[in-house]
Amino acid sequence: MRSRFLPPVFKGRLHDARTATSIGRWLGLAFAVCFCTGLISHFMQHPPGWLANELPSRPVWGYRFTQGLHVASGIAAIPLLLAKLWTVYPRLFAWPLVRSVRHGLERVSVAVLVAAALFELATGLLNTAQWYPWPFSFVEVHYAVAWLVVGALVLHIAVKAPEIAAHWSRRSPGTLALPAEDAPDRRSLLAAVAAAVGAVTITTVGQSFTPLKDLTLLAPRHPDHGPEGLPVNRTAAAAGVGLIHAEGYRLTVAGPRPYTLTLDELRALPQHEVELPIACVEGWSKSAHWTGVRVVDLLERAGAPVHARVRAVSLQTRGGYRVSEMGHEHARDPLTLLALRLNGEELSPDHGYPARLIAPNRPGVLQTKWVGRLEVLS
Repeated sequence: MRSRFLPPVFKGRLHDARTATSIGRWLGLAFAVCFCTGLISHFMQHPPGWLANELPSRPVWGYRFTQGLHVASGIAAIPLLLAKLWTVYPRLFAWPLVRSVRHGLERVSVAVLVAAALFELATGLLNTAQWYPWPFSFVEVHYAVAWLVVGALVLHIAVKAPEIAAHWSRRSPGTLALPAEDAPDRRSLLAAVAAAVGAVTITTVGQSFTPLKDLTLLAPRHPDHGPEGLPVNRTAAAAGVGLIHAEGYRLTVAGPRPYTLTLDELRALPQHEVELPIACVEGWSKSAHWTGVRVVDLLERAGAPVHARVRAVSLQTRGGYRVSEMGHEHARDPLTLLALRLNGEELSPDHGYPARLIAPNRPGVLQTKWVGRLEVLS
């Protein structure tokens, strides 16, 4: 006799729409926060032409807050996604595979959403540890797949809207139709998921929210660990920067009235001290005291127009972000320095000796180290 295909039977409880809806609301919120803050980060690092000269320099802690929230919401989404998948996975074995156009759209949206979401969270987590075991560029691919996640999520919500509405609250019709004896177990499951989210958040968020820095058990960075009490992503050796002697260093400022300064001449200029955070895309951040020459003073000496952008060129020979650009909001901000000292000490080689940029509300990768040239752009 010809055997008949029989789909697997799942007898476990709580694989229901009410549980999926409850977890899905939290997961949707985490994805929304992560996506919006990710857009901010992407446009701060790679602004389109119309925005390049208008990025705001205030509040000074803006990027620190949004990027810390981006990484925290992404990490929180990991246990939420796993719990959501556990709740709905029996539906993956439903038979027949496609029952209608609506059901087919649901299947497609779920397949794309799950694959893209797992990819985003996995690669994002590895990025926080600066481990890139793949051949593609993380930034471009992560950004593109984020849009794929959002598109699939919107389609999925639209298709599942009637079922979501029917199970939205404890008093919704679909919820009331479920076995009443499952309610206590459902609440226990949701409490366990909430505890897992809280645990991974508390043990990682201290890398940017420094009051919790002593609880960073799972974070790849501790905000106090590094030369001069500040973490370092790229060392001088990794950037290909050799030993820079003070006598041989020159800063070139290219503008309408170009000039060159030695390190002693830079030190002889009026020095200003500011407190600004370094906020890196990997999620860690920390405020520090910086001392140096205001970039606006260097630009005015070079005859730069008020609305001119500025390009900073590093002495590094390897790695990305050797060159960065600042719009006039950052370049003219009195807190933006070409820093020579950190926390009262001369910059260490890994922190950009002899001179580095430090500006408010700016990603750490754009706080160019080992600056050898500033160019005024029209």
